[in-house]
Amino acid sequence: MSLIDEKAPQIAVLDVSLSTFNVAQWQSGDVVKTEDFLAEETPIALIYNGVSHAVMLATAQDLEDFALGFSLSEGILQHASELYEVEIKTQSNGIEVHCEIASERFAKLKEHRRTLAGKTGCGLCGAENLAQAMRYPAVLKRQQKFEVSAIAKGLQGIKAHQVLQQKTGATHASAYALADGEVVLVREDVGRHNALDKLIGALAKAKLDKNGFIITTSRASFEMVQKTASAGVSMLVAVSAPTGLAARVATACGLTLVGFACESRFVVYSFAENVLTEK
Repeated sequence: MSLIDEKAPQIAVLDVSLSTFNVAQWQSGDVVKTEDFLAEETPIALIYNGVSHAVMLATAQDLEDFALGFSLSEGILQHASELYEVEIKTQSNGIEVHCEIASERFAKLKEHRRTLAGKTGCGLCGAENLAQAMRYPAVLKRQQKFEVSAIAKGLQGIKAHQVLQQKTGATHASAYALADGEVVLVREDVGRHNALDKLIGALAKAKLDKNGFIITTSRASFEMVQKTASAGVSMLVAVSAPTGLAARVATACGLTLVGFACESRFVVYSFAENVLTEK
């Protein structure tokens, strides 16, 4: 017996980030035909001053934030003001994001130009040499101290804003929380690096102070630490584990790194003195 009605339409695209799929759900011996929500992956080409630089598989929402955040975290831009214009063009096989940037920054980009072919959740794709791949962040100018309750509040707050995750179970999120744990910005994507780049872009546009912290629903890899520190944020809270390299780099650049974070437990891998325990 076929579990799927082959005559029925299999996919209905609801928007650029979400679709439905006809499925057969098996549970406790019973088969039920139903619909399931799926997160979409779309090739996103980042084009600077007419020259293609990177192609990433990403969730096609918040693309202006993505363009700005990627440009800042990858060192293409030094300041948000150096991105003059973003134009989004939908093509038959993906989306082009055209970025007009300052001529000085574009000249630097051409000197170090590389072609990326990004895959969901990957890091360091397409780097031509070790120096490009391992861009260590500068030491943070200041460290903040946070109450334990702020971390718990932030973890609770991010859940309410994970709209795509609630529907699909397939996306990561990055959030910016104020010093007291109030979540004020959340961005989602099928890729954890993409979600963080989107958040960094949104944070730069919002011009918020950097006294808060970033939460990621993924593990804390080297690149997640590098991007957080490059944004000038002094604490990264990850719901999963860090890598050894991530912990060492966090220590070297002054970033407080928290892993295995949930509302009742977490592990601090660097600068534990910056996470205060309430009496």
